[in-house]
Amino acid sequence: MSLGLTTKMQVREAMSSPVISVTENEDIVNVAKKMREQRVGAVIVLNGNGNPVGIVTERDIVTRVVADGVDSNSITAGKVMTSPLKMVEPELELMDAMRMMDKENIRRLGVIYKGELVGIVTDRNIIRLVPTVLDIVREQKEIMQNSPATSSSTIGYCDSCEVYSNDLREVDGKFLCEECRIDL
Repeated sequence: MSLGLTTKMQVREAMSSPVISVTENEDIVNVAKKMREQRVGAVIVLNGNGNPVGIVTERDIVTRVVADGVDSNSITAGKVMTSPLKMVEPELELMDAMRMMDKENIRRLGVIYKGELVGIVTDRNIIRLVPTVLDIVREQKEIMQNSPATSSSTIGYCDSCEVYSNDLREVDGKFLCEECRIDL
């Protein structure tokens, strides 16, 4: 019995859009201000052609600027960014994106559609979906438990009316067609 419910979710259902971006020549102080203003933990870095070439995260700023004692006014996003930016398609299953993030030890993926950057999916986006997914699974389980138990169907002749059927089901040791099951 298929109820049309699925727990398979796609990246597009979790991604954030639009993407907050900066150019690779932008100084890191302005990048940090933009991150604070937009309340994000990362920005995508675009080259002169507007193509994504990397990502600057809070961690990048801490480890490559602050911890190294670099003058934050003299360094650009292009020098601090992590590159290349890992990209996925919006139709990719969320589980596959999560596996990729785990394997690559990253927390953010760019989402690209028809060659254009359309969003970003983060571990935080995914965590926000967990309660929704759990509710769907719980409801699906409840529906299945409240549905009458059905055995898988088989093809052949009904033991009661002897008519050929594509939907024979076992009832009390006999294989019955749909009409004979209704008559019971």
